[in-house]
Amino acid sequence: MAPTILVADDSTTMRMIVQSVLSEAGWQVLAASNGKEALELAQSSQIDLVVSDWNMPVMGGLDLIEGLRRQPRYEDVPVLVLTTEEDAISKSAARDLGVSGWLNKPLDPQVLVDLAAELLGAAPQD
Repeated sequence: MAPTILVADDSTTMRMIVQSVLSEAGWQVLAASNGKEALELAQSSQIDLVVSDWNMPVMGGLDLIEGLRRQPRYEDVPVLVLTTEEDAISKSAARDLGVSGWLNKPLDPQVLVDLAAELLGAAPQD
């Protein structure tokens, strides 16, 4: 079975782009419009990789990652932050939570696919 990637972004357009790129690479993708929805999806599914925006309403990326890390099955799940943020404080907080990568928007789809493949240890299915 293909790995499952959870995408959390409040921008419908960005969520659709990321979901499309990752789905076309052969992975199963679940999508949420905020961290709270993403955390709920993670409770009912087994997630292999998380791609999350940093700033979202209801629950942002930092709180989402903290919520995942409190669950034993998600202590080590790889997380990529996809954001427009570039401040050192946010990056430091993300590193402290074991975030695997920080990607700036606008997104280069091939970079996302390559990073996801590396983190999942699974080549994309062309």
